[in-house]
Amino acid sequence: MSISFVILLWGLAVGGGGTSVASAANDPIAEKIERERKTLETLKGKIEEKRKRAEEAEKKRESVLQGIQSLDERLVHHRQDHHEISKKLRQKDREIEEVTDRLGAMQTSIDARRDAILARLRVQYMEGRFGRVKALLTADSYSDFQRRGQYLSAVSHKDYELLETFKTDMERMQQAEHQRAEARAILVAFKLNIEKKLADIRVLQKEKKVYLAKITHEKDAHNRTVEELQRSASRVDGLLHDLETRRRAMTVHPPTSSPLAHGVRGTLPWPADGKVVSFFGRQKHPTFNTYVQRKGIEIRTTEGSLIHAVMTGGVVYADWLKGYGLVIILDHANGFFSLYAHASKLLAKVGERVAEGQPIGETGDTGMIGENTLYFELREGAEPVDPLHWLAKR
Repeated sequence: MSISFVILLWGLAVGGGGTSVASAANDPIAEKIERERKTLETLKGKIEEKRKRAEEAEKKRESVLQGIQSLDERLVHHRQDHHEISKKLRQKDREIEEVTDRLGAMQTSIDARRDAILARLRVQYMEGRFGRVKALLTADSYSDFQRRGQYLSAVSHKDYELLETFKTDMERMQQAEHQRAEARAILVAFKLNIEKKLADIRVLQKEKKVYLAKITHEKDAHNRTVEELQRSASRVDGLLHDLETRRRAMTVHPPTSSPLAHGVRGTLPWPADGKVVSFFGRQKHPTFNTYVQRKGIEIRTTEGSLIHAVMTGGVVYADWLKGYGLVIILDHANGFFSLYAHASKLLAKVGERVAEGQPIGETGDTGMIGENTLYFELREGAEPVDPLHWLAKR
């Protein structure tokens, strides 16, 4: 029964033919309409409840790549904190060394002054209580008396200066020792903080490994991840196509062939030190045990190794990209683009010009990768080319 028909019958029941409300209440048709109305209201409530549950489930359902990126962002944050704390720790180490050196010099100076004071005390003890008076009384003349008085006054002044300097050195030494004690306390706090950060990093790394293992062994997660990786790759293609179109639109006479095609092929510097573990073209994916068409190469590196620009260019992208982690893309204004992914840190920003060989980031394990690896693409226009044909032979 349609809702409009039910409403029509209800209207006829309650308002038509001059029938009173009391008689309508006893009408079987009116009762049926009322039951239908309540059933519709109940059904409407259930539909609304299911809709809310579906929305909540959708909010809670995080995509696989977004889950990986969330872990990576936390990892990068903790590593940056660890780096900053380590930097402060080294500064405190140097501060303690400097204070210790100063304390050593002060101690040498204090020891020398203490020896001088003891020597003066021995002389005064040997001269006796009236040694100075005797020195004055044995003068041969008034002028000799004056000279002896001036000499004794100068000696007294020197003795006073010696004692005051010794006192000042002792106070400075106490301050330096207090400063060193404070620096050591801060050093201990930094070390404890570093241990905590390292523990947090290890927990997140383990969590990511579990996440990747889940993707490998659960078919649904695996399929969703492959689809999302394909979408991410398509986003990269689309981004580079847009950049290439924009560049051509800004160029009055676009070059028909790149100058790289003559003389530069096989001479470009490597973007990072390490071993190539994944090659351009059709390759077996290490995580999914399936074959994929790779548009770049992967270089196994040590964590924090520098990423270098392979050519002079401008930074056109420097941000997170699902599946790729931290990514930086350079436009070399000669028909070529280069892409560097899985970074742990970016050292250049969008709009900056970078020189060939200049550090633009640090390698890491962000994105769909479980080890420290640099993913590198080289594009002629928007079309990927095998980087090994262009990089210098090793």
